[in-house]
Amino acid sequence: MLLFAFVVLVPSIRGVYYAFTDWDGLNPNFSFIGLDNFTGLLRDPTAVQATWHTLLIAVSITVIQNGFGLLLALGVNSIIKTRHVLRVLLFAPAVITPIVTAYLWRNLLGPEGAVNSLLGAIGLTSWKQDWLGNPNLALWSIVGVIVWQFGGYSMVIFLAGLQSVPKEVHEAADIDGAGPIRRFWSITRPFLAPAFTINLMLSIIGGIKLFDQVYALTGGGPGHATDTLSTLIYKDAFTLGEFGYSIALAVVLTIIVAVASTGQYLVLSRSERATL
Repeated sequence: MLLFAFVVLVPSIRGVYYAFTDWDGLNPNFSFIGLDNFTGLLRDPTAVQATWHTLLIAVSITVIQNGFGLLLALGVNSIIKTRHVLRVLLFAPAVITPIVTAYLWRNLLGPEGAVNSLLGAIGLTSWKQDWLGNPNLALWSIVGVIVWQFGGYSMVIFLAGLQSVPKEVHEAADIDGAGPIRRFWSITRPFLAPAFTINLMLSIIGGIKLFDQVYALTGGGPGHATDTLSTLIYKDAFTLGEFGYSIALAVVLTIIVAVASTGQYLVLSRSERATL
């Protein structure tokens, strides 16, 4: 408890205090300015835009990644001979360090990268884009990279849920004439409720806190087109020296994570109890 207090509690409490000051991170002399940093967030268009980007990325990743992971899980849960190899290959990107993955995809998605080269080679030259330099595409390119890396992670959790479904129940439903969609909705889906709870919690929290991939892929650019609260915290603290303001951003980010995760857990756990 003492170690936890020293490593986590004390820095967190001091950090919250600094959010109400004009500390620049170096000068031991600073002033208490009350809620000025927090009211400044509402007047700062960059902070408002970064908040919107954070929520958009989190929601997009949650929906797309879990839908993709569920489809993969259903595929590799079948009796195809290569299912074990496919499970390993599809999960492999999740064990790669996110920063390494981001640098890899930054090269692949560059103007002369492999993605554009492939499009040109198959006659789709008109589809070639500056994927990370176009403000309209950069944010969705980041979402695509995240889904590519962690779709297999969601797949494994869904797969564990799928393998907990008794085969006898499916066989009985099949005898009763239930089709695949009906069997999934009435039988498989209730058994997947815990997996949905875990996957949605992990993806929404990870999406809100996202930093590594965004900073390595675009640095928050072009302009501020892909800035999130995490990248803005880094820039304000270590580039502009506005530590008090950046800590206020971090407090807001913490509140968003706490509200989103708690609310989602309560809703999903209630739904989970209802289905089971």
